[in-house]
Amino acid sequence: MEPLQVDVVYFYPKENAQTHNTVKFEAVNEENPTTTIVRRGQPFNGVVRFTRDYDETNDMVQLLFTLGDRPTMDTQGSIFLRRDVVPDKHSWSAKLIDVQGNTLSFEVNTPVGLPVGSWALRVVTRQKNSTAREVYDFDQDLYILFNPWNPDDQTYMEDCTLLQEYVLNDVGKVWVGPIKTTRGKPWFYGQFDGVVLPACMFMLDRAGIPFHQRGDPVKMTRVISRIVNSNDDAGVLVGRWDGEYDDGTAPSEWTGSVEILAQYLETQQEVPYGQCWVFAGVVTTVCRALGIPSRVVSNLVSAHDANSSLTVDKYYTETMEEMDYDPNNPQGADSIWNYHVWNDVWMARPDLPAGYGGWQAIDATPQETSAGMYQCGPASLEAIKQGVIGVGYDVEFMLASVNADLMRWRKDPDAESGYSMVDTNNFHIGRMVLTKKPYVFDPLGDEDREDITCQYKHREGTASERLALMNGVRYSERAKRYYAVANSLKTDIKFNLRDIDNVLIGKEFRIVVDIENESEEPRNVKASLSATSVFYNGVKADLVKKVEGKIFVGPSKKEQISILVRSEDYLPKLVEYCNMKISAMAIVDETKQSWADDDDFQILKPNITIKFNEDLIIGQPTTAVLSFPNPLERALSGCEFRLTSSGIAGRTLRFQVADVPPRGVVTAQLPVQPNKIGKINFVATFKSVELKDINGAASVEVFEG
Repeated sequence: MEPLQVDVVYFYPKENAQTHNTVKFEAVNEENPTTTIVRRGQPFNGVVRFTRDYDETNDMVQLLFTLGDRPTMDTQGSIFLRRDVVPDKHSWSAKLIDVQGNTLSFEVNTPVGLPVGSWALRVVTRQKNSTAREVYDFDQDLYILFNPWNPDDQTYMEDCTLLQEYVLNDVGKVWVGPIKTTRGKPWFYGQFDGVVLPACMFMLDRAGIPFHQRGDPVKMTRVISRIVNSNDDAGVLVGRWDGEYDDGTAPSEWTGSVEILAQYLETQQEVPYGQCWVFAGVVTTVCRALGIPSRVVSNLVSAHDANSSLTVDKYYTETMEEMDYDPNNPQGADSIWNYHVWNDVWMARPDLPAGYGGWQAIDATPQETSAGMYQCGPASLEAIKQGVIGVGYDVEFMLASVNADLMRWRKDPDAESGYSMVDTNNFHIGRMVLTKKPYVFDPLGDEDREDITCQYKHREGTASERLALMNGVRYSERAKRYYAVANSLKTDIKFNLRDIDNVLIGKEFRIVVDIENESEEPRNVKASLSATSVFYNGVKADLVKKVEGKIFVGPSKKEQISILVRSEDYLPKLVEYCNMKISAMAIVDETKQSWADDDDFQILKPNITIKFNEDLIIGQPTTAVLSFPNPLERALSGCEFRLTSSGIAGRTLRFQVADVPPRGVVTAQLPVQPNKIGKINFVATFKSVELKDINGAASVEVFEG
């Protein structure tokens, strides 16, 4: 008798998806799905039909699963269909469940540490005591993903309800903006879109991660942090921070990750342009698609420590003019970002001593190289919190980001190092670390904001927080030197730079410094105040206004200095996101006491409201009305809205709008057709020549017809 010939192989994509928590993937929900998506370490069902009846005593059926074009021990599973199978979590098996003539039902078990990816299947049949073989190659996609629901998987999350958020939620928020005006920017992750898994496979291949390492979430997330930026390996996004985006998409215009990944897969070219939250949004999409629990994290007032001193150092001339370079580090100065966004991913860390599993920080924004490439993490949050910088990866860099001390130095010919310390601020960096609260999405406000600062560091100023930072300092020779310099200057004048409350775009604001002389002698103070427009990564754009002068402060007296900044001063000089930095410096003639402080705030812009004038019915066209008031005393030109939702036909819609008069209402009516029942989320952005980075979101219920 000839060996069996395969007629058809089928893996029940929809049924397997139910038990494997992959039911949201679009590819398994088509009329006749040809893609199977399952999770490792968990059985899935299949059926094979032959051209003749199966003879159990004589026919042998072998399933050969392979990953990549050169399979090794780790990237293949060769199994015979047998009835007497005892599944083992570390090996492949195929249990024969039922035989009906020419049709066999079976159950496949995969190892719990299996490399993830798109696996190929070959069915080989032969007869006992015969060498003749028939080979059948299954031509459909079979994705096997991480399984955070399985207690034996390295990505396992004990509180499985949280996986509804960290793996299955396809819309979220990223907190952006300076500390006082930070707000949640909606982001559509879209990890279940048909284009995402193929894009992930393309990224991993381009990054060159060996197939046998693709089951290790530590290695995988490190590679993801590298391939989402384009600095090495022609990765996904080109980072740009200078406001010049005409040859691509401005970072503020993106509404989510799918468009970016689709463009990357289609063109096989890097996509322009990204900034930190765009990188972090794409990382979340990739991790959640692959089954690695992930969240976006925003660190407000984030340090970029360029020289591993665990300090952020600012330098001033003898007359207290700020220097824009670091005289002790020619490679680059430390900087402070208004905010910086990265990701946490969840996994056990068998490569580290016990106690460092759980959330791990990874950062795809290219700032510093790690082992020669622009990658960062995974750094255990527990290690960051305790200041244990010796455990991989990049804990020192992340520790500085959230907990460095800000030190100010003034050029001083009498000091041993050439600089004397002006002051040190332990509270400035890492003011608050935010992420989205699980299960909540608040399109209009910040009810969905979760403060996770305590997961990154002990409360500021507590003994534990100082100990953790000093623990890090102990391991770094350079940091020890910086922290050894104590300031012995006489400080009998108190300065205070007042916080600026909300400033709406088009309104004026005032910078005020209070000065109090606590001594019994008069003091002459030389001071300067300035307002500058800045990019969110701390790079200065344009000086808006500056005043300098001398002020006499009598014994035990209080004085103040201030400047008024009008809208006509700052509007022409604003850069994207409308961030302003106010700086104040002073030096006391008699004692040489020096002082400096600065503060960041954002000129606030209106949000887009998204309204529907009628109920949304599945499959029926309706109109979305997008609007917001033009806050400027001038017309807006080149206006465009972008609207994204996973619940509408076409997913992302773009719509040009006519010029809008000064103080007029910007409005657009977009035709949309809902294609999902239940709650769907909308994310919108707006841009014009005069006004950019306007956002909005809405959640709406879609009903059956």
